[in-house]
Formats: sequence, structure tokens, C-alpha cells
Amino acid sequence: MLLTEWTSWRLRRLTVVGLSLAALNVSASAAPALATTAAPAIPAAAATPAKPAAPGSATLAAGAVARARAKGFGWLRLAHLSPNTPPVDVYLYSFGDPQALVVVPHVAYGTVSAYKAVRSGDYTVAMRAAGASAHTKPVLSTSVNITPGGAYTVAGLGPFKGLRLQVMRDRLRTPKGKALVRVIQASLQQHRVTTRAGHRVLVGRQRFATVSRYVAVRPGTWTVRASGRAERAADQVKLTADSIHTIVVLDHTGHLALDPLQDAAGSRVTPQGAPPTGLGGTAARPGRPPLPWAGALAAGLALTLAGGLALRRRHIASHAAR
Repeated sequence: MLLTEWTSWRLRRLTVVGLSLAALNVSASAAPALATTAAPAIPAAAATPAKPAAPGSATLAAGAVARARAKGFGWLRLAHLSPNTPPVDVYLYSFGDPQALVVVPHVAYGTVSAYKAVRSGDYTVAMRAAGASAHTKPVLSTSVNITPGGAYTVAGLGPFKGLRLQVMRDRLRTPKGKALVRVIQASLQQHRVTTRAGHRVLVGRQRFATVSRYVAVRPGTWTVRASGRAERAADQVKLTADSIHTIVVLDHTGHLALDPLQDAAGSRVTPQGAPPTGLGGTAARPGRPPLPWAGALAAGLALTLAGGLALRRRHIASHAAR
């Protein structure tokens, strides 16, 4: 995949405002990451408030899934949604290969990556404490099988002491003329949250660290409200026909926050941009190593010069309900 694609992270932690291309270390190597989970070895952090963040090209645009299937590509995105877990470095490995394909440093609570096209096959997603050596054992890892034409989200969920990586198979088709919406409840301050679109309940009393089923909704601009026992948030969300959305409920100082993500537009979708080159799962290894990309990073290329994928601050409408 193009290295620049992996830099479009939406950063929502109070002290994190963006990443540069030079921050990525694609050629880093590490001990093979096992497809298991382990108790975190990093100190717990206080719940970190979400905040306005930089956007990435997370939306999957209308296109030909059949072509992706024929060419052997799928899509993957990553998220850190554990409020009291400090920032981590995230590694992506082709399963069984100790050479990291991608390393993204200092991923904080509330961060969600863009969807990125990857070759189909088996991968390992591993997390280490931010700044830890790539040779140390991951504190958390899991495996994910990317099928041709499939889309997946791998998210760190739960409290620090019960942190886990959850693999979600994301929908790419909608009922004709409808929008699909699901909710990820990532608020530790409010253990049960009810989320509504207008007067319709999308999910009631949703437990912390859970993912709801998809709900078909009539297209339109909806006031989406999330209500816990003591805190609330609201946002205006436009749901177009044949679109797919994930609404993430986050902790913020004094109230909840909503991050409405539009995952896909069109009943058959593919990601924006060209398919990747050179980052495969268990497929045949490409002939060209990622070293030229690492060299480009060392030269300090800015995101604004890399295919228009500059990180920009985006507004998360996370005000308390009136």
C-alpha cells in the first residue's frame, strides 16, 4: 500500500494534534507478534478527553468491490478506543513475518485510522507502549484475515486492565435507499449509553466497550444524541441513501463526545485512491521493499505534498445536550 495512506489518522487526544510523514518508520523490524492477547505492561492513564481532530480519508467511496475481489485486495483500519490506556505504537505485520510492514507511533485514545487497501491474507496487529523498542514483546496483539473485497476494523477496546483487540467485519452493502448506522460505546465514564437518531433508539443502554449491530435508517439530517446516567452529547449527522456510518461515543471533559464516521458511500464501495503496491498478507511478497519510502520519510516530505493527505483539524461536535 502507499505509505502516505497510513498517515491519515484522526487524532482526538487533548495533547495530540497530528502526525507527519517523517514520524512513520516503515522499515522497522521486531520479533514476530503472536496472535494472542497479554496483560498490558504499560502504566494505566487517567481517562483522556477526546477533542477536535485531524481528518483522514476514512470514507469508502462508491466503486467496484468485484474488482477488489478479483485483484485480491481488502481494507483495514485501526482504532484506539480505551479511555484509560495511554498512547501506544501500532505495528502491522504480515502474519509470521518479523518485519513490520507499517509502524504508526503514539496512537492515542480516540484515534481512528482511514481505511487502507491491503492485499488479502493473514496479518497481525500489535501494540507496544509508545516509545518502546520494536524488539520488545507486544503488550497486545491479534490476527486478522483480510478477505478479497472485505473491510475490517481492529480496535483496542475496554478498560486498561481488561484491554483487548477486537476485529470487526464492516458492512459494505446497504438496503436500497437506506443508510446503515452502528454505535461503538467507548465511554468509560458512562458505563451505559443510549444513542438516538431523532426519536428513534439506535441502541439502548449500550455497555462500555461494545459494538452495536447495524440499524437501517431513513436518509436525512438527524440529531444524534447519546445519553448516559450523568452526561450527554449531541451532533447533527447527515445520513445519505446507501451510506454506512459508525458513531463512536467517547469520553470528554465534563460530558460525552460523539465522533460520527462515514465509513462508506454507495451500496457497493471501494476505498478512495489507487490499490496498494507492495504490502501483502500471506500473498506473494512484492519485489520492491519499502526502503525507498523510508528514504522519502527521512527526507521529511510533508503530508501536504503526499497525495493531498494532509492532516487537518476537524471538528467533533461534542457538546452537552441542551
